[in-house]
Amino acid sequence: MEKYSFLELARKRRSIRKYQDRPVEREKLKLCLEAARLSPSACNSQPYKFIVVDDRAVRDNLAKEIFSGIYSICKFAALAPAFAIIVSQKQNITARVGNKIQDIDFRQVDIGIAAEHFVLQAEELDLGTCHIGLFNKKKAAEILKIPKNYRAELMISIGYRDENPKEREKKNFDDMASFNGY
Repeated sequence: MEKYSFLELARKRRSIRKYQDRPVEREKLKLCLEAARLSPSACNSQPYKFIVVDDRAVRDNLAKEIFSGIYSICKFAALAPAFAIIVSQKQNITARVGNKIQDIDFRQVDIGIAAEHFVLQAEELDLGTCHIGLFNKKKAAEILKIPKNYRAELMISIGYRDENPKEREKKNFDDMASFNGY
């Protein structure tokens, strides 16, 4: 396993849509989860839970149900050896007050930060990942027995890559950032 600087790691990471038929070691999945656990969240509310699916039978059943119909555009993820489903949970009172004052659901921000910590750790472990927002969340909740007052928000497919996508063009620096004003 090669060590990268943070910028090298961020530059190297790609959304992977083709995976080898090879299980991901549970220890590597735990390291990704630990990276997510260490991520910051509004008022340290950590309003999420990660459900990792790495059992082939559970994965196949889940994939069949959550990637059918209008969700079939993301069917590529069905072949990933593992998934992480991120479930939103209740926030603490301070974060909920902040949501109202700022007119933003900080749970979504917190989930995004935790998910990115997860995928960057996966990249460092030479695992490929892809963030997936389009899947049948009701079916996922049913199959994974997610409590009614919680919701599956985001999914990450995880596995050993079977492709090496080229770098996608990004905005140039001056179009993306400025100092001391718009």
